[in-house]
Amino acid sequence: MTEYEIEIDLELCDGIFACLVRDDRFEETDDGLVTVPGGRREDGVVTATFDDDRLADAEDAAAACPTDAITVEEVGR
Repeated sequence: MTEYEIEIDLELCDGIFACLVRDDRFEETDDGLVTVPGGRREDGVVTATFDDDRLADAEDAAAACPTDAITVEEVGR
């Protein structure tokens, strides 16, 4: 398993939701943007750390985002 961090820049997010069909952890929020389970929202950014075998799903979601609002980085190696 790989530890990785997902970061969503809510200033860049346009609510297109291409990420939702690539990784079912991404969810629409009441304000029409996205979040992930356990995400910490601060200063317009949602950050969440995962330690599982779904890194490829997160990377696919980030690649599908047309506004480049999502970044995924491995951490803790």
